[in-house]
Amino acid sequence: MKIVFITGLSFFMSIYSWFIPGLPLAKQEAATIPVCHTSGNDMSAMAADPAFQRLHEAPLPFTYTGAGEMVKFSTPDGQSANGFLLKSKKPSNKWLLVYQEWWGLNDNIKQQSETFYNDLKDVNVLAVDMYDGKVATEPAEAGKLMQAASKDRLSSIMKGAIAYAGPKAEFASVGWCFGGMLSLQSAMLEGNRAKGCVMYYGRPEQDVDKLKTLDTDVLGIFGSQDKGISPESVKEFEKNMEKAGEKVTVKMYDAGHGFANPSNPVYNKEAAADAYKLALGYLKNKLKA
Repeated sequence: MKIVFITGLSFFMSIYSWFIPGLPLAKQEAATIPVCHTSGNDMSAMAADPAFQRLHEAPLPFTYTGAGEMVKFSTPDGQSANGFLLKSKKPSNKWLLVYQEWWGLNDNIKQQSETFYNDLKDVNVLAVDMYDGKVATEPAEAGKLMQAASKDRLSSIMKGAIAYAGPKAEFASVGWCFGGMLSLQSAMLEGNRAKGCVMYYGRPEQDVDKLKTLDTDVLGIFGSQDKGISPESVKEFEKNMEKAGEKVTVKMYDAGHGFANPSNPVYNKEAAADAYKLALGYLKNKLKA
């Protein structure tokens, strides 16, 4: 078990290194977060590691049959990207950006997006497809998708999703695992239009200077049994947010990684329900929805 812990943590550190801001960003300007590797292709190596893959059990079969539609939007790299959109019934500049787990934009993420959509008022919900249509159903397959994911492409997709919402959009974001990390990075990209950020057991930013660029507080939801994102790293995140003059609220559950995903074999129904209630209340307050 000790080896698995170290491997999983190392992987998340590698993923985190993709999204490293350059110079500090002005609070009143839209942020850009260039991405880069720090040491070769560590991300690919860790994604292919069976020990890390075992931290993520294959999701149970699930088919989404609800509302919503797939949409395309332009990205700064001259390409297009995809998203699953649940459009507000009334015209609205309020947007919730939803970020996937490492499996991709699967039916579980669509279901969770609809749940938020139904419980929020007059909010557009966009689940961003970070894998350009590819979805994994097994850990080894997810590892391959992660290996193939271009760091520049991921950054471009996030920027494209923000631009798709329009210049008057106000944002909150939410994500799980890989998406939890992306939710925090998305808040940085949104600049002063960021109103809220929820990250479920994602790798937290630890650089104080980068955290200072946030224009919103953060709600962090974690598991004390998580072998990838340790309680110690969460405590460090809290300290660094305080040093940055930023606010973070952390809720730690007696649960493992992926506990909020109903298609995950380690799903913790009680913890997931409480976490959702907490996240929903936070988002309603931040988006005035």
